[in-house]
Amino acid sequence: MTLDNGALTERLRRAGFSADLNEEGNLTRQRWKIENDEKVTVDFLIQPSLPDDVGGKLRDIEPDFAAVIAPGLHLAFQDRTKVTLSGQTIMGERAARATWICGPGAYIVLKALAFNLRGENKDAYDLFYVLRNYGESVTDIVERLEPLRADPAATEAIGILRRDFTSHDGLGPMRVAEFLAGAPDDAIQADVAGFVEIFLRNL
Repeated sequence: MTLDNGALTERLRRAGFSADLNEEGNLTRQRWKIENDEKVTVDFLIQPSLPDDVGGKLRDIEPDFAAVIAPGLHLAFQDRTKVTLSGQTIMGERAARATWICGPGAYIVLKALAFNLRGENKDAYDLFYVLRNYGESVTDIVERLEPLRADPAATEAIGILRRDFTSHDGLGPMRVAEFLAGAPDDAIQADVAGFVEIFLRNL
């Protein structure tokens, strides 16, 4: 089912969501929140589709609703996995629902592209975490990425990995170390570069 923009925000508001605030108290129209005893936030992304779209910028959809322009987002609908989530909702209700999530091949592409745009430590760590922990080995991720290889977004992402993540003192390994240890760390950096090298060698 496809919802128009008005229907989407109407449903969000009916469910108790509202636009979140950043640390300075300003509205973050691309991130909506719901609060009870806990707080849950949802970030909205949109695939580039207009000539002047720039990755990482906001696409205005309504006066108080926007989405982050995310290059490569379409791949998350090609490499995807259905999982069942169960537990308590934010309102304390017991529930279980099946939902589609981004697969590991598309995730690596999206994180590499995001790192290229933002250079954030968390993006570098997220990428490394999935390479290190998904499946039995990085070859499981290679198998999921192979069908996407012809896509320009995947080609760009592989180039970013080669450029920024394969040297011990490259941006990627250094920023993973900064995220985990708050400073350069030879063991962490070697681990990151090693996993990325193995991944690229198997592509």
